Amino acid sequence: MQWFRKPKYTTLQPAKMKDRVPDNLMYKCENCLEVVFMKDFDRNFKVCPKCNFHFKLSAIERIKLLADEGTFKEFDDNIAPKDPLKFVDSKKYIDRLKAVQQKTGLKDCIVCGKAKINGTDIILISQDFEFIGGSMGSVVGEKVTRAIERGMEGKVPVVAVCASGGARMQEGILSLMQMAKTSLALAKLSEVKVPFITVLTNPTTAGVMASFASLGDVIVAEPDALIGFAGPRVIQQTINQILPKGFQESEFVLEHGFIDVISHRKDLKGKLTKILKVLKPVDISLDDKKLSLSKRKKELNNHLESKEINENSKMNLQNDKIKLEIKR
Repeated sequence: MQWFRKPKYTTLQPAKMKDRVPDNLMYKCENCLEVVFMKDFDRNFKVCPKCNFHFKLSAIERIKLLADEGTFKEFDDNIAPKDPLKFVDSKKYIDRLKAVQQKTGLKDCIVCGKAKINGTDIILISQDFEFIGGSMGSVVGEKVTRAIERGMEGKVPVVAVCASGGARMQEGILSLMQMAKTSLALAKLSEVKVPFITVLTNPTTAGVMASFASLGDVIVAEPDALIGFAGPRVIQQTINQILPKGFQESEFVLEHGFIDVISHRKDLKGKLTKILKVLKPVDISLDDKKLSLSKRKKELNNHLESKEINENSKMNLQNDKIKLEIKR
C-alpha cells in the first residue's frame, strides 16, 4: 500500500497585481487624494477633474498645449550648460547635468522657438521644472535674451511660460547675472513696442520671478500657483510678522494687483489669443497719420467756433490744438 501519494490536482497561483492592473491606468491626486483614470487626467491637460488642481507640465507638453499643431520650430537647441566653477555639492554638477539630461531629453530647462497661437505669430519660451527645478543658469539667460532679440527684430510678440525655483546655485554669480541680462533685453523690447506676455505656473519664484517673469506687459497665472521671491518661512523670520494664509498663491497675488488674470489651463490658449489681438501693433502710414491729425484739427476748430461750450472747454481745446501743431 502506498502511503504517500502525489495529489492529482494542480494548485494555481493567483496572478500578481501588476499583471492584472496595467501601468498608468489610474492616478492618485496629490491634492485631494482622489483616484482618477489616467486617460481622464491627460485629457484634462493634467488638471485633476475632482479638485481642479493644476499639476506640472513639461516644456514639450506646454508647447503642445499652446502652439498650433506643426507650427513650433525650435531655435538655439545646440546651447548646453557647462561647469565653469567645478561645483560639487552632494554630487558633481556635471554629473547632475548628465543624469537630468538623460531623464528629460533636454539640454537645459528651457525650450525656445517660433510658433503660432490660433494663427498669430509668436516667440514661445517654455521652462521645465523637472530639469533641476527649472533653475536659471547661463543657458537660460542666454536663450531668453536671444528669444527676446528675435522678437525685437521681427516685431513678433514674445510669450514666456515660467516654472522655476530661481537661480541655479551651481553656477554662482554667473546665474545671478542672467537677471540683469534678461531685464535689459526686455527694456529694449519695450522701446520698440513689442508685447511681452508671461504665464506664471506652479511654482515661479526667486531669481526668475525677480527678473523676466515679473516684467510682462500682461502677466497671466494658473490657479493655485506658488508665486513669490523667497519662501514663507524666510520672509516671516525676516520681517518678524505672521503672514496671511496663502499669501503666495496666485489668487492672493491677483487680489493685490501683481498679476493681471488667472486662467484655467484649458482656457489659456484662448486667453492668450485675445491678449495678443489687443496688444497687436497697428501699422499706420505717415499719410494716414497726417490725415488723422488734420481731421482732428478740423473738429477742434468747429468746436471752438461753437457758442455752446464754456470758457474752460475752449481753453482745453486750444491746448489740444497746440499739441496737434507740435505733433505735425
